[in-house]
Formats: sequence, C-alpha cells, structure tokens
Amino acid sequence: MAAQPTAAKLSAASIASAGRAPAPRPGILDIAAYVPGKSALPGTGPIVKLSSNETPLGPSPKALEAFHGEAPKLARYPDGSARLLREALAAQHNLDAARIVCGTGSDELLNLLAVAYLGPGDEAIYSEHGFLVYKIAILARGATPVVAPETNHTADVDAILARVTPATRMVFLANPNNPTGTYLPISEVQRLHAGLPSDVMLVLDAAYAEYVLADDYEAGAAFASAHENVVMTRTFSKIYGLASLRLGWAYCPNAIADTLNRIRGPFNVTGPSIAAGVAAVQDRGHVEAAIAHNEAWLGRTAEELERLGLATTPSAANFLLVHFPDTSGRTALEADEFLLQRRIILRRVEAYGFPNALRMTIGTEEENAAALDALRGFMSAS
Repeated sequence: MAAQPTAAKLSAASIASAGRAPAPRPGILDIAAYVPGKSALPGTGPIVKLSSNETPLGPSPKALEAFHGEAPKLARYPDGSARLLREALAAQHNLDAARIVCGTGSDELLNLLAVAYLGPGDEAIYSEHGFLVYKIAILARGATPVVAPETNHTADVDAILARVTPATRMVFLANPNNPTGTYLPISEVQRLHAGLPSDVMLVLDAAYAEYVLADDYEAGAAFASAHENVVMTRTFSKIYGLASLRLGWAYCPNAIADTLNRIRGPFNVTGPSIAAGVAAVQDRGHVEAAIAHNEAWLGRTAEELERLGLATTPSAANFLLVHFPDTSGRTALEADEFLLQRRIILRRVEAYGFPNALRMTIGTEEENAAALDALRGFMSAS
C-alpha cells in the first residue's frame, strides 16, 4: 500500500501558498542585475555594434581552427586544470603556470575571489566609476561596497586609502577602467598597495591591458608575483576576440590560487575554449594587428568627436567615453535614440554615473565612419 502524504512532504504549491517559498538571503534582491550593452535591434539590416568593447578584427584564424578542431571531442570532459592554456599563458608572460587560475571569463574569477574572501561585516572598495560587476560580487556575499570618488574620471589612490577601515578586506581596481578608459601608472599602483594592510587583497583587473601603450603602465603580473595579497585578472573577451567563449584567467599568490582551485567548478573552462585560447595567445601577429588598428583609430576618432563639440575622456583602452556638454542642447539619451534609428549601437552608461555620456568602442574603419557620420548629423540637426 502506497505511503500517504505527510506534513513533511508538502507540494511546492502548498509551501508557496503557506508563505514558505524559498527566499534568497537578505540583500540579494536589492542587487541591480548587470545589463550588458545592446546587441540586437528590431527589424532587418546590418547593425553597427560599438557597445561592448569587442575587437573589430575578430578572433585569430588560428583560434577558430583550434576551436573547430575540438568538435570530435565534445563527448569528453575537458582537462579540469586547463594545463595547456596555463602553460601557454605562462610562456607568453614569463609566469609560473601553477599560479594561474582559468575561469569562465574574468567575471567568474572576480566573483570567486568575493566568495572566498568576503562575507557579512566585511567591506570592499572600488572607484566611483568602476566596473559594475564589483558591486554585484560584493553584495552577493553579504559584504558592504565602499565607493571611492575619482579625480578627472581616474581612480584616486588617496581617496581609496582614506576609506580603508578595519573591516576592509578587498580593493578592486580596474586598470584601465571601464567605462572611462583611464589608468593608473604603476607608481600609483605601488603607492596604493603600500598603503594597504597586508590582509587586504588588491585585485588588479587588467581586462584591457594589451591595448595600453604608455611606458608607465604595468598590468600587474610582476606585482602579483612579488606580493602575497595581489591578484591580477585578465580576459580573452577583448583583444583576443573570444568573448562568446567566456574565458579569463588570474595570476595569484600560491595560497590564493589554491583557494580558488578549491571552489571553482571542476570543469569550469570548456575544451574548445582551452584550445582556442592557446592558439590565440600564440598568434602574436593577430594581437599586434589589433593593437595597431586601435592605435590608429583611437586618437583619430577622439579628434573627430572633439570637432563635433563632444568631449572625450582620454582613453588607454579600445573605447572612448563621449560626453555631451550641457551647453550643446543635445543629450546622450537623444543621441542614443538618433543612432539606434540608424542601426548604430553605442553603450549608455547612466548606471556608471554618466547620465549624459555614451561609450563608443573603436570598430572597423567603416563602423567608425558610420558612427561619426551619424553623430555629425545629430549634432547639426535643428
């Protein structure tokens, strides 16, 4: 005879109706979900998408070949340690492969650092216009986000250090920063680190490092090699053109690498991603071509925008933060609507504290020209 239902075997519907439905931890529903840049528009026809800081050159042909070569192996689990990718990165950057942790984009690694080192009662600091994922990762762990004001849209070391308290456990620094494109020279990063207690982790998010040509910049690998409380994160989503594969890596002190490896998914990086990543790292010619293209168009695009009366924040990355002066009588919202009607997508950045600015990725020559022509029309329209 079948057992009769008991009070301990309530249906999901009865639990919900009794007010006992599962609920997230306090604070989770206060988190504003990350909203990516637009990638699609209604209707048909080509789109000029300059909203997500993707490389206009696309991935290396060698990376594509390696990716497709993994198709016969899709029934097999990938190497859980991503050894070949870690070794390729170590060889390229002269690092210790054992201290590299690979992840599903650098976003996963930033979140894993928060999982491992933040909790209720802890504080983590990031700059005023810093990457939105930092706040989400901090709040998701029940910790308190602390915002340090910037100076000229650039992280301010003194402002960050002034907000360090006994509860501070982590400082996130996007260098260069998104969406401003500004960066701190290595001397300022060193000064920031020197002012932090040894039990506070400095996370250097260097997603755009490959684009920076300034002599006073360092991504942070050497810094992470020399200190027990510094982590550098990197991504394959930008200059390597592998955004859809969600691939990133971190260079850590041994103890932090060991911690991350204990809590990450056992197969968090796919086999096709590993293969494509190895090929992308080894194709230096493709990377150099992407750097050269960006160098040629970043300054030229900024100059054209300035001629239209649009201010830009000096950028070391592959995008420009475009400001619409109050005196122009034109707003970023109006410009965005004007551009979308012409199937041109830039990134609105109100969530970053810039209600009257748009972020423009450096695209192909044709894409840059189309966006500039449209903005020219917008600024001259009566």
